[in-house]
Amino acid sequence: MTGYEMFWPMVAHAVLVFILYALLGWRRRVLVKAGRIQPAQFRENHAADEPAESLVVRNSLANQFELPLLFHVCCIVLYTAQADNLPAVILAWIFVVTRYAHAFVHVTSNDLRYRSPLFALGFAALVCMWGWLGIWLAFS
Repeated sequence: MTGYEMFWPMVAHAVLVFILYALLGWRRRVLVKAGRIQPAQFRENHAADEPAESLVVRNSLANQFELPLLFHVCCIVLYTAQADNLPAVILAWIFVVTRYAHAFVHVTSNDLRYRSPLFALGFAALVCMWGWLGIWLAFS
């Protein structure tokens, strides 16, 4: 390992956030051009005023700043504690892959039958990352 493997899942997650921002802008532009919404309606950011096509993207984007905050903190602490070994990196990639899949389902079908298990798997991976960090700190 080169020593920076823990940062690649963080970069990959940041790319997901950028993709969602681009998708949100594109969907909003399409809605404005179609006359379904006025640009001024986005000023106050009221969910009730936003069509579902862009609201689901906005909600998915908001999700990327909730649980993933704990992911980024854990990655940094794992790196600084030198606990960023292969199991930790694998767990980080599992978390990021589930974030991508969760976001994809969220902005397409938004079907909870698929979204919920993806969230649960990512959540479990993150819990394991924090557990690994706790074990590492306790026994190092």
